[in-house]
Amino acid sequence: MPATLRDVAELAQVSVRTVSNVVSGYEHVSERMRQKVLRAIEELDYRANPVARTLRTGRTGMLALVVPEIDVPYFSELARDVIDAAAEFGYRVMIDQTGHDHERERRLLMGDDRTMLFDGILFSPLVTKSELLDMHRSEHMPLVLLGEHEFDGRFDHVAIDNVQAARDAVAHLVASGRTRIAAIGAQPLEEYSTPLLRTAGYEAALEEAGLEAPASYATPAPHYSRTDGYEAATALMALSPRPDAIFCFSDLLAVGAMRAVFDAGLSVPEDVAVVGIDDIEEGRFARPSLSTVSLDTPFIAREAVRRIAARIEDPSAPAEEVVAPHRLVVRESTAAV
Repeated sequence: MPATLRDVAELAQVSVRTVSNVVSGYEHVSERMRQKVLRAIEELDYRANPVARTLRTGRTGMLALVVPEIDVPYFSELARDVIDAAAEFGYRVMIDQTGHDHERERRLLMGDDRTMLFDGILFSPLVTKSELLDMHRSEHMPLVLLGEHEFDGRFDHVAIDNVQAARDAVAHLVASGRTRIAAIGAQPLEEYSTPLLRTAGYEAALEEAGLEAPASYATPAPHYSRTDGYEAATALMALSPRPDAIFCFSDLLAVGAMRAVFDAGLSVPEDVAVVGIDDIEEGRFARPSLSTVSLDTPFIAREAVRRIAARIEDPSAPAEEVVAPHRLVVRESTAAV
């Protein structure tokens, strides 16, 4: 017969509750006691029964992380950090993607068969409108929102200051001597908060610098991909006068934009400086390396998991809004004129 919690407790000469705390990853157990239990677990080859634990506690020990696109480097790096942070709280993470699908986000918020597998959801929606949040039954499924959303006290919220991040990126281009600064990433037909806020930051930085940009310099991008960045920058390079700098709303857009500049027979940064937002690994090894606004994904992950764990323990606790730090990282793509 498989070993039980009681078997482990008897061998370790501790209470069943102590063994349960160690198995559940409860942090308030002395290291000496933890090691004693772990040795007994190893000797007996004990394996926790997840079904029994769920029946006993009403919890699965699982969190869901829902993102728009897992193949976008920012979200894949965020997922890695969430998994690491969740492990410190004794949780495992399953990942789902919505693919920008309004209906899939609605079903997740309302609760479907899959959501019953989880103790809480970390949710990074793109197309969810504020009224859809009214459909969520927070008393049944704790929820923490990631990304830009209006904070009204109903849900815990972890985000960055997108307006300031964009202002910092554009201000850096201004400080490096650029005067004809374009932007790639606006989505005028949508109501997503992130592109709206980054557009606001771009415009504010230009105004502060006393610069103007023609409407053609604000180039939309349906998705934040390399292809969209390439196509938008190709159009910008055909303008007269062409921009001498491009602020991209994501690093993937910036990688595509740099390629378009090269294909137009121009150089980065000598002819056109390029800066992005995200600080993905690809940008660090691009040639030239990409200047960017670095988003602290480990911080975002830790705070999101901290809030969901607190929400699971006490569903009535007041919601918190946490603004993650960011910093400008200057690399080769924006060398001074």
